[in-house]
Amino acid sequence: MTVPLAPAPFPPAVTVDLRGRTALVTGAASGIGQACALRLAAAGALVRAVDRDATGLKELTALAAGHDGTVEPVVLDLTDLDAAERAAAGADVLVNNAGLQLVRPIEEFPPDVFHTVLTVMLEAPFRLIRGALPHMYARGWGRIVNLSSVHGLRASAFKSAYVAAKHGLEGLSKTAALEGAPHGVTSNCVNPGYVRTPLVERQIADQAAAHAIPAERVLAEVLLKDTALKRLVEPHEVAEAVAYLCTAQASFITGTSLTLDGGWTAH
Repeated sequence: MTVPLAPAPFPPAVTVDLRGRTALVTGAASGIGQACALRLAAAGALVRAVDRDATGLKELTALAAGHDGTVEPVVLDLTDLDAAERAAAGADVLVNNAGLQLVRPIEEFPPDVFHTVLTVMLEAPFRLIRGALPHMYARGWGRIVNLSSVHGLRASAFKSAYVAAKHGLEGLSKTAALEGAPHGVTSNCVNPGYVRTPLVERQIADQAAAHAIPAERVLAEVLLKDTALKRLVEPHEVAEAVAYLCTAQASFITGTSLTLDGGWTAH
């Protein structure tokens, strides 16, 4: 099967003004995180770009030159939970995006990797939210956007840690929505299918081994098998959804999941 080429990038379509706001984006050095950091900077925010990849953050800062807002690189490993919580202090917008993936059957899944995945993708978002909320509550405004996944709503074989973390993130996001509502703070998940990112590209060899098929068949027969739209999601499409949730028009949207899965969950 031939997968269509990626759509041409489009100019920002959502009007969002974040001048005077501070946004924190985790996993900002590449992929979805990079796209979100650039989109929020274009909206005028001061973006704290958090990642352990110092080189990628330097490249992001160069890409953000000329935007209305600015990007402040923060080199941080999110397994340092105390540092993560401190980094979130003063954030008006929090985008929990950082993630990692390993494809293995449960009986072969390394327990230490399972622990690390849940630390980075569930416990760190909890600590970041915990660190950000006092400032958001004091200002009477805040936006928490948790980059979940179609795997926050559906499971796939061989992804026990990732699926468990994303399902947990969905519950955390809903709880934050209920607690934040009286204070002007919304909390939502954005749930893309497979996105054209380094994280997805790195999965192909593992998926080929797990499903006992050649690597060149993984995209069509595994990654896009359950989607009606037979292409990968682009990072800028996800970033536009994140930006929308920061607008005044989205102020009544909270405690929900915005799905960008090409029809996967329509089954």
